[in-house]
Amino acid sequence: MKKNKKGKVYIIGAGPGDAGLITLKGVECLGEADVVIYDYLVSKDLLKYAREDARFIYAGKQGGAHTLSQWQINDLLVKEAKAGNIVARLKGGDPFIFGRGGEEAEKLAANKISFEIIPGVTSAIAVPAYAGIPLTHRGWTSTVAFVTGHEDPTKGKSDIDWQALSRIGTLVFLMGVKNIEKIVKELKDNGRSLKTPAALIRWGTTPRQEILTGTLASIATRAKECKFAPPAILVVGEVVALRDTLQWFDSKPLFGKGVIITRPEKQADDLAQLLIKEGANPIHFPTIKIVPPPNWRELDAAIKNLEEYEWLIFTSANGVAFFFERLFAKKKDIRDLKGVKICCIGPATTQQVESKGIRVDLVPQKFISEGILKSFSGKNLKGKKILLARAAEARDVLPEGLKKLGAIVDVATAYQTVNSGKKKNELEELFKENQVDVVTFTSSSTVHNFIKIMGSGFKLPKGVKIACIGPVTAAAAKKTGFPVDIHQEEYTMEGLVGALIKYFWKKPATKKRGQNK
Repeated sequence: MKKNKKGKVYIIGAGPGDAGLITLKGVECLGEADVVIYDYLVSKDLLKYAREDARFIYAGKQGGAHTLSQWQINDLLVKEAKAGNIVARLKGGDPFIFGRGGEEAEKLAANKISFEIIPGVTSAIAVPAYAGIPLTHRGWTSTVAFVTGHEDPTKGKSDIDWQALSRIGTLVFLMGVKNIEKIVKELKDNGRSLKTPAALIRWGTTPRQEILTGTLASIATRAKECKFAPPAILVVGEVVALRDTLQWFDSKPLFGKGVIITRPEKQADDLAQLLIKEGANPIHFPTIKIVPPPNWRELDAAIKNLEEYEWLIFTSANGVAFFFERLFAKKKDIRDLKGVKICCIGPATTQQVESKGIRVDLVPQKFISEGILKSFSGKNLKGKKILLARAAEARDVLPEGLKKLGAIVDVATAYQTVNSGKKKNELEELFKENQVDVVTFTSSSTVHNFIKIMGSGFKLPKGVKIACIGPVTAAAAKKTGFPVDIHQEEYTMEGLVGALIKYFWKKPATKKRGQNK
């Protein structure tokens, strides 16, 4: 047992799928945990809120396949807490709404282990909301009931009062797909009109959301014909008819589009959040990672003589981050840049510099090396020293162009890009399942390493598009044989998402994954 540390368990409702629906307290408690035990329906994006040194244990249950049985999970919680660990038990939806959180809490209480229940947004209310179905409405109904569609098979006789349920305005059945025929029969036999609107919602609150609508008479047959599978909920009631007017989530311009992000993992969040905002499903598949250079000789020499430089040029936010990290490591700071003008290739790089409290003197109109050269073409650079802090492997266009303008250029390696180590099978399954609509590339290195990972014989699946930022990245993609369908000249994540919207939004309306069936 950990010395002087008492174990504790936080039973946290992780929400119904959209990672943004976890509560602030849930995030706070997750950040305290030594061990995180999470379920199948928990968004993996939530795991980033845990400490870097936290230990993760998957305890998912999918259909009849259980990684751990419920009693094993209960025992695991006790074991980890008794070892002195702070445990975050992440459960989909709300732990006390058909989540078996009560059973886990009972086990902890019996073993005198401290615990807290952190309520979550249950799928019973969130999923219909994302489908545009209000569970109550003054003009339609003032009553709603939540019902399990899958009772405990060991308890024998059902305790569901179907006669009483049939008189309630809106019914929400969780885990009801497998037993939908029984549910329909019970409601019909107890007086519910077969004309009552009904909806099945699968993967609700996520870009994979699919909605099947009908009536109580037709919904079971339609579900069978469409092979509608869990995880899904069933909503029965007149309010379902309001979906045609109130649908909002699946009306977003990129709804349901699977977008592969090949950027380094730590830099992917800004693009992912922009995509999520427009309804897309970002798929993280970093092909490169950013690491320090083999040695610091070039950069250390330049930092030692900073006062000699007229200009300091950054061509990426990575260059900025590593330059300042090394500057501080050498016992220097921003005061040593006094008198040195700074040029940044684009907005993201500029923002990184300005976050240090430094003003940027020059940003080209076109966010590429050629754009920087054009910006310098009218300046007197003869005999002026310029420091270019950049990646180990980069085009020679900029340093050679600056030399032609008369400058003395020192190129210092600030970082290098290496293969991320990702495996191709991670993507192959998604391609087979038709979950990918577009692959995005934000630099030449992301293209080159994508090919290294997938293999030289890789063929882009039919219908999958390629999107590139800037002409240099687009040229690298074309050189590998990829068709560049979406090309964004400006090197900004906002511009890339805008180009995706422009491309997909102008297409004729067709049935896509996640739309009504």
